[in-house]
Amino acid sequence: MLFTQMLNKNADFQRLYRRGAFCSLGSALIYVMPNKLPYNRLGITAGKKIGNAVKRNRAKRIIRAAYAAAELQMPVGIDLVVVARSRLPEEKSVILSQSFCGKGVRHCQGVSSGEIPCAQNQKQPQKHSQPSGRHTT
Repeated sequence: MLFTQMLNKNADFQRLYRRGAFCSLGSALIYVMPNKLPYNRLGITAGKKIGNAVKRNRAKRIIRAAYAAAELQMPVGIDLVVVARSRLPEEKSVILSQSFCGKGVRHCQGVSSGEIPCAQNQKQPQKHSQPSGRHTT
């Protein structure tokens, strides 16, 4: 991968899950957020619900191949986490590559340009204090 480093700290994954803009690719989910670095960072998650170790490793290989196919079209300076869904190991790798090169790249470009907001860019709703039970008239 040319412009990409691996994302491997739990805090970075949690930050993306909480604040990143997500998109479904059918058999995988992607979470994207700008990182203000001159390279991309990629994280891959395949939980135990996917299946045994063979299925989880196949899912990760498919995700890496799909990302490598789309890497030159991706904007530079984003953090990206791809989460495998349970049907990914049974699918052909071409299916995820096509959806990643189409919908996934468009989503990443939208987040990078600011068209698709991340939670960090949105203002958090402020909690208003509730009036007490006493009313004076």
